[in-house]
Amino acid sequence: MINREWHLLSRPVGWPKPEDFALVETETRAPAEGQVLVRNKYLSVDPYMRGRMSARKSYTAPFELGKVMQGGAVGEIVESNAEGFAVGDHVLHFGGWREYATIDAKGAVKVDPDLAPLSTYLGVLGMTGLTAYAGLLRTASFKEGDSVFVSGAAGAVGSQVGQIARLKGASRVIGSAGSDEKVKLLVEEYGFDAAFNYKNGPVGQQLREAAPDGVDVYFDNVGGEHLEAAIGSLNERGRIAICGMISVYNNTEPAPGPQNLSRLIQTRGRIEGFLVGDHYDLQPQFVQEVGGWVASGELKYRETVVEGIENNLEAFLGQLRGENTGKMIVKL
Repeated sequence: MINREWHLLSRPVGWPKPEDFALVETETRAPAEGQVLVRNKYLSVDPYMRGRMSARKSYTAPFELGKVMQGGAVGEIVESNAEGFAVGDHVLHFGGWREYATIDAKGAVKVDPDLAPLSTYLGVLGMTGLTAYAGLLRTASFKEGDSVFVSGAAGAVGSQVGQIARLKGASRVIGSAGSDEKVKLLVEEYGFDAAFNYKNGPVGQQLREAAPDGVDVYFDNVGGEHLEAAIGSLNERGRIAICGMISVYNNTEPAPGPQNLSRLIQTRGRIEGFLVGDHYDLQPQFVQEVGGWVASGELKYRETVVEGIENNLEAFLGQLRGENTGKMIVKL
């Protein structure tokens, strides 16, 4: 069978350009012992993938030039050479950016399309959901009564952070987003107490108006001006969990850090970065608790779905531009 897959041709400088990539036709490879051949149905695009397009040292290896990229995917097994995996099983795996993937079965996790839509295993019940859960509850040490500020709050991770905080008894949940429509969504559908459009004025001023009593927890998806604003509004013993800094991913020069870090001395505040891969021990607890909220309708989610492997790159660039509401997913 003919397979189409995306290759990285050159390492982007600044914003990725179409000429840095190519959609290549290849032949599918029959699975060797211990492997399965999967026809992908949904692919994930995520901000962290921008870092893997660069050669600089990071927490995970960069994409190789001239070879297929990787990412989260959900698909159906069409050929199996692995015990415990049958044709027709649906699996979550990391062979995205392609129509078909021949993968080691030990790197695949069975998922049930009857329990939840397949796409949710890439978002609300997948890695992005666990990122929100672990970052808020473990890294930021959220406790009942905390006031919580979330940047990128209409995105896949941010929207879940705010709702989990609310369900866990936050005293106030504040979010920032990049459009008035997303701000309305945060308040009216996701139950945030307040939200603002960061494009409408200085973030620090808008945050002070939305959280006049300060914030105890800041969940950072954006960095830059948002991080400095959060430090300025941080209460005593406040905690900041650094999940992502999408505002600086395409910078060609190092971005200046917050100019008010000394305030952390006064507040005895804490900043800590985290990676979801360090918290997979929370997976069973996460699926049970968040899955229950999703089933009951207490936790809501949105997906932005782009059709076709040929549009995988544009979907990726779109979520860097903030064009998605909730999880950005490619449907094949």
